[in-house]
Amino acid sequence: MDRTNYYVSVMGRSVIPDSSVTSYEWVIQATPQEAEHLLGLLYLMQEKEEEAFPGMVFPWPDTPEHDVNRAYETVLQQVYREIYRLGTPETRHQIEQTT
Repeated sequence: MDRTNYYVSVMGRSVIPDSSVTSYEWVIQATPQEAEHLLGLLYLMQEKEEEAFPGMVFPWPDTPEHDVNRAYETVLQQVYREIYRLGTPETRHQIEQTT
């Protein structure tokens, strides 16, 4: 199956084929199934962020902050690995410059 450009916004939790619809941070080249998988990871990241929110707002003294954020951070890393894997050369270069 042919790969086409998709425009990804991690902040906006979107993977779209049209760059004029909304703002984006990254450009990837993916099949529709790969784009859907990345979108699923973005939704999972949103879930984990929401699950961690009470622990950030009402911290327990015996729960270290990194424990509260662990699930979110794990999914965030998966998202960026997938963006890097599918990314255009420019996207990969930008990610390499930020790490």
